[in-house]
Amino acid sequence: MSRIFVPSKKNIIIISTVIFILLFAGGFLLGNKYGEVIPVINQKLVPIYKVNRHDQKISITLDGTWGAEHTEEILKIFKENDVKITFFFAGYWLKKYPDLVKKIAADGHEIGNHTFTHPHCNSLSREKLSKELEDTSNLIKSLIGSSSPYFRPPYGEYNNQVIRTANELGYQVIQWSIDSLDWKEPGVDYIVDRVINNVESGDIILMHNNAPDTPASLKILLPKLKEMGYSVVPLSAMVYKNGYYIESHSGLQCKQTGRGD
Repeated sequence: MSRIFVPSKKNIIIISTVIFILLFAGGFLLGNKYGEVIPVINQKLVPIYKVNRHDQKISITLDGTWGAEHTEEILKIFKENDVKITFFFAGYWLKKYPDLVKKIAADGHEIGNHTFTHPHCNSLSREKLSKELEDTSNLIKSLIGSSSPYFRPPYGEYNNQVIRTANELGYQVIQWSIDSLDWKEPGVDYIVDRVINNVESGDIILMHNNAPDTPASLKILLPKLKEMGYSVVPLSAMVYKNGYYIESHSGLQCKQTGRGD
């Protein structure tokens, strides 16, 4: 008659601990193409909300999904202040204003991916989201010759599948740390105060290319930010491209010790 092995309570604890350590360690062996270390056990993935920097660099990003009445004026303001930024445009906007897209790129600004139809990405399958991103990327390439590695999900909505799909296609997913609320049309003073009173090194500021108060706000903001010692730069000059991790509770992108650029 064979004996049945019944582990003691002590052995059960030891075995359980060993299994947990192995699984936990294994989870940290997976990294993506940017050099991030991504724990895979019950880990919620997050975009980059802010960058851990101490060199007074900040990024102003402008989303574009409707209209272009103020875009020429905004470009003029950026040129007068010698500032380059990153725009995020939906594909249908790019298709409607191809000459403006070329002018934006010619002025030295970056054009990021904001999907093609501006959908709620959380409700899309991986295949549909991939098509949204690839169609927009192909359109950007056809207009200006190259595409950006930055993607901003419409409405700021994301889940693990959205981030994984974007990463697999070569994108860093970008959120924001300061919403200017220019899309609510709260008035120029409100927008300026909201940014100035909250800005810190490494912040990513959200604005919109066709919000009525944006041009007047930028006219005031850009000189003020310069006076405060900040340098407004496109995302490519602020976001770490490799050797980094993102804090899951805050979305802060941090450079791994001795690494990152």
